[in-house]
Amino acid sequence: MPNSKATPKQTLVEQNGARRTGAVKLSTTDLNSLMKALDIDVIALTEILVPPGHRVEFGTIDVPGIHYNLSGVGRISINGEPAIPLSPHLLIIVPPNTPLTIEVDGESGPQRLISRDCWTRRDGILRVAVPDGQPEIVQVCGFFNASFGQSVRLFGELREPVIEQFEPADRIDLKLREAMDELLQQEVGVGAMTASLLKQIVVSLVRRSVKSSQRWTERFSILADRQITRAFADMVARPGAAHSVQSLAHCAGLSRSAFMTRFSDIFGQTPMAILRDLRMRQAAIDLKTTSMPIDIVALNAGYESRSSFARAFRRAYNQDPSDYRRTAKESKADIRT
Repeated sequence: MPNSKATPKQTLVEQNGARRTGAVKLSTTDLNSLMKALDIDVIALTEILVPPGHRVEFGTIDVPGIHYNLSGVGRISINGEPAIPLSPHLLIIVPPNTPLTIEVDGESGPQRLISRDCWTRRDGILRVAVPDGQPEIVQVCGFFNASFGQSVRLFGELREPVIEQFEPADRIDLKLREAMDELLQQEVGVGAMTASLLKQIVVSLVRRSVKSSQRWTERFSILADRQITRAFADMVARPGAAHSVQSLAHCAGLSRSAFMTRFSDIFGQTPMAILRDLRMRQAAIDLKTTSMPIDIVALNAGYESRSSFARAFRRAYNQDPSDYRRTAKESKADIRT
């Protein structure tokens, strides 16, 4: 669906990206690197049960949402656009800040709005249902962030919904139900488990897109320009390597000036700024999950000087690397007790 709020810069990026997509094929290796490094942060899960003759309305939230229709038929209208039929195992990714309405026809009379009085929350799960109502539509929705480091969000600039019809054999419903069970049980590692389950769904979507004639991955500015994506994937896969603007431009098959312009148009930052962010992400992972000396953590993140690494890390996380590691260990100990 068109978005009247798209800025001229965004439009230019989309048009230029559309012209370039045939230039270099986005390889399976590049996609593998990107999917491996993708971080998922689950904000909330929602269970929606809509009886016949009812509708539910959702306002805007600044994160994308995955809506999976477990059972029943009805309609969903996204951002006021014409309604899309809902059927079992239909999955829709709704862009950030996008209102939507789910509705089911009744035998007669106007549809009744499921009021906020019928919205209940428990352990991170929001349940929208009419008391004692027999639902026609049953949906599980996940609201999440998907990012590379702190500054690059995969779905951040998505302006059209992603719609895919899955089958029971794809087991998307089981993954979402398992994520809901994790939140309800609140056991050790609940955040990691729910994030892992939602990431599996995102990867399933990417696999489906690769095999489809209509590749929805190309709707994202960071994936639409395949030459820039190739260089970005190399940065994601090897953040500690001795990258330079010239080496990344060579990876993309572009001149230095063309690479800088196209990269900055897409990401809104320079390649070196994005690389610093990815290096800090790698360092944070090493500090939390390993006992390697901080000098080695710095080298893995592409820094030969411990002092320059520490300065960069403090700017990113407002903590010294040693303090960050100690805080992470204390948090793990608190969870165990």
